[in-house]
Amino acid sequence: MNRKKILITGGAGFIGSHVVRLFVTSYPNYDIYNLDALTYAGNLENLKDVEQASNYNFVKADITDASDLNKLFKLYNFDSVIHLAAESHVDRSIEDPLSFAKTNVLGTINLLESFKMYSDFKKGLFYHISTDEVYGTLGETGLFKENTSYDPNSPYAASKASSDHFVRAYGETYGLPFVISNCSNNYGSFQFPEKLIPLFINNIINLKPLPVYGDGNYTRDWLFVVDHAKAIDTVFHKAKIGETYNIGGHNEWKNIDLVKLLCSKMNKHLNRAAGESEKLITFVKDRPGHDLRYAIDASKIERELGWKPSLTFDSGLEKTIAWYLENETWLNHLTSGKYQEYYDGQYK
Repeated sequence: MNRKKILITGGAGFIGSHVVRLFVTSYPNYDIYNLDALTYAGNLENLKDVEQASNYNFVKADITDASDLNKLFKLYNFDSVIHLAAESHVDRSIEDPLSFAKTNVLGTINLLESFKMYSDFKKGLFYHISTDEVYGTLGETGLFKENTSYDPNSPYAASKASSDHFVRAYGETYGLPFVISNCSNNYGSFQFPEKLIPLFINNIINLKPLPVYGDGNYTRDWLFVVDHAKAIDTVFHKAKIGETYNIGGHNEWKNIDLVKLLCSKMNKHLNRAAGESEKLITFVKDRPGHDLRYAIDASKIERELGWKPSLTFDSGLEKTIAWYLENETWLNHLTSGKYQEYYDGQYK
């Protein structure tokens, strides 16, 4: 019996590394190929615990290079693709929208083309992982549903919305089997410290200011990354071809409330006086086009596929804080050089 060959793009990044780890350990009969360009957020240290596994293979490549992708698909004849490779930080997209269009739009098209031309794709699956930001912004009420109209407001959101549309177009035009999931904000181990939670954990450790945009009342739904990886596993194996699933944590927090909770927990972990870390909160100029609120209706994936978040936010945040405090070497490797240049330019 032939072994399945699964290509996971962006597998050295935050969410991707959790997905790779889950598939490598849970499916020894699958050969897992992790394709990553190892840009600033891709880090092979994230996968030290599986890099020697017999069914794990790393391929350094860039999805924007169509020629390289074609060679890889010819060589390995992948059965399915789980597509996580993306530029993903809104602030960076505002500074450099062209790189987001190149990676998220053209890179996705390159993958679709290679899969269409060099795989027996009708027996496999192209699973595209996207974001809730494609839907735009909500007011104080309501939830994003799978049929919510797209209304992206940032270059990042627009690039992901475009890639979603291309995946669906390849399904309709060429019969390419696909599924799409749109997820809320993730948090957990191995997250690059440009995102709110690891950024603020690092800043609290080092007594640096905590830069909160605007008045801090922007609201996001948060999901523990391991639960997202399990949702991706569920969608990959159980979803109906051509369907879209929203993945969320039923867990809305205003940014300022989340920051205060994080400060309180960090005070306890670091044996600091109550209120000490809160003094670091600094309100900074709001970013352009900042969406007020995201909130996911995840009832479809729960109802049809049986997935639900396993952790409460409190327990997930405790696990996250403990991981960063226990892995300061990993954090210190990242928070130097190019990261420091980016941080200084963004927040000073």
